[in-house]
Amino acid sequence: MPISGLLEAFTAYLTAELRLARATVAAYALEARLLAEYCGSTGCPLERFTTAQLIEYLVHRQLEGASRKTTAKCLSALRAFFAFLVRESRMSSNPAERVQTPRIPRRIPEVFSREEVERLLAAIDLNTPGGVRDRFLFELIYSCGLRVSEASGLTLERIYRQDKFLRVAGKGGKERIVPVGDLALEWLERYLREARPALAKGRRVRALFINHLGEPLTRKGMWKRFQRYAREAGVAGKIHTLRHSFATHLLRGGADLRTVQVLLGHADIGTTQIYTHVDGRE
Repeated sequence: MPISGLLEAFTAYLTAELRLARATVAAYALEARLLAEYCGSTGCPLERFTTAQLIEYLVHRQLEGASRKTTAKCLSALRAFFAFLVRESRMSSNPAERVQTPRIPRRIPEVFSREEVERLLAAIDLNTPGGVRDRFLFELIYSCGLRVSEASGLTLERIYRQDKFLRVAGKGGKERIVPVGDLALEWLERYLREARPALAKGRRVRALFINHLGEPLTRKGMWKRFQRYAREAGVAGKIHTLRHSFATHLLRGGADLRTVQVLLGHADIGTTQIYTHVDGRE
C-alpha cells in the first residue's frame, strides 16, 4: 500500500474505530504525514523505524522549535500511528511504547471575576435579534461551563426546557447532561420567541444558534462577537475563559470537585483540580 493510502486508512481508523474528535483526527493525521515525509527525506523505511530513530526525530522537531507540549502531542499521535501499523502487520512492534512523554507543567487558567462577567454581558446590545442571541449564548456558556464547540453544536432537540437540562456532545462525541439555570432559561425563551424567528427568516434550521443569514453560527462567528463585547466591556480573555470562570466560581461557592468534573465533562479529575489553584478576583 502506498503511503498516501496508508495515511487515508489511518485517518479512517481514527474516525470510525477510535471515534476521536475531528480536530484530534486531523492533528494525528498531520503528525503521521510529517513523519512519513521525514522518513522519505532520510531514506529510512517507515516499517523499520526504531525507538532510537523516534527519539532522534523528536529531538529534530524540538530543534525546529517544537515546544514540550507540541512534542507530547506529536508522541501521542505517533504512538497511535505505530499501533495502527502493528495492527496492519506493517510493523512488528510499536517503537513509541518505551518513549516517555515529556512532563508538561500545567498552566493555571485565567478567570473572570463575577463583576467582569456581568460587565461583559451588559455590553451586549439587546435591541437587535443578534444581540438577544448573543446574550443567551454567552450566558449559557458561562452558566453551564460549555466549550465553544459544544455551544456551536447544540441543536433544538438537545434542549429540554421543561426538565431544565441540555444534552451536550463533548470531546470525542461523548455526551453528558448539563443542568440549565433559571436565568439562562429566561434568555432561552426570549431568544426563541423574539430573536431566532427573525434570524431564521422562515428557514428551518436544526442548530440552536444561527446567524443573520439563517445559517448555523460558527465557532469563528462566536469568537468574533465575543471579542467585540470584551473590548467594549474592557475585559481581557477568551470565550473559554467563561468556562474556566464557571468552574472556579462553583468551587469557590462550595461545590465539590467531583460535581464540577461531571459538569465540565472531564475524564480525569486531575484536570478539574487545577481550578482549586486559581488565584482570582471574586
